[in-house]
Amino acid sequence: MKVGIQSYTFRKFDLENALKRTKELGLTYAEFFRDHIKPTGTAEQHAAAKKLCAEYGVTPLAFGVERFTKNHDANKKLFDFAMRLGMKYLSADPDPDSFDSLDKLVEETKIAIAIHPHGPSGGNRKHRWYSADVIMAAVKDHHPLIGTCLDTGHLIRMGQPPFNSPLDPAEQVRKMGARNFGLHLKDHDNKRRTDVPFGDRTGTLDVPGVLLALKEVKFGGYISIEYEANPDDPSADVKKCVAYLKEAIAKLG
Repeated sequence: MKVGIQSYTFRKFDLENALKRTKELGLTYAEFFRDHIKPTGTAEQHAAAKKLCAEYGVTPLAFGVERFTKNHDANKKLFDFAMRLGMKYLSADPDPDSFDSLDKLVEETKIAIAIHPHGPSGGNRKHRWYSADVIMAAVKDHHPLIGTCLDTGHLIRMGQPPFNSPLDPAEQVRKMGARNFGLHLKDHDNKRRTDVPFGDRTGTLDVPGVLLALKEVKFGGYISIEYEANPDDPSADVKKCVAYLKEAIAKLG
């Protein structure tokens, strides 16, 4: 299984310092967000960002989370950007009327759309793509390259009031089957409402269980560790996550 970082983890740092910290963690893949590489930049700027990634030994694997609409031209610009960087999928929050456009673009580029569930969204509302059931119902009749990048932390956050119904990440992975293209892996303590390192015992994420589910569905995508706590310098906590995850992967065989 290929493991990288979601660069939002290092949102308080510029691109080079985020890459430096990623390299120090021993990770060689990254899913970037737009504060680190702007999709609206020029081809020259994108080439420079790709070159900088190469200098630090980090491969850009994905980008997001991005909204998609029925505006095909705007959608195509995001795909063109992803192609310049050599990315495999785009983490997405698509409008329901965007799928006809996305069907065409994933077929043309072979870059997957990975819908990202965001759990509770404020105002006592669920995010529109909060679960595998909702996502699968929307994508089942669309191109097989339209699927999901589940987020274990946001699935766990569904256990917060007023919902009080945490979603089991492993079961959500199984429901998406072959439409799993990426995974944001994080643990979350619902009582303190903060991310915690894997194996910290204050969270609830069953990392080995999620890995087993990924193995069962023949997951060929990428795991992006994402850590939203301690944004001023999360490296020590993320280091614990990396060590725990690598050990769990080794035990899975």
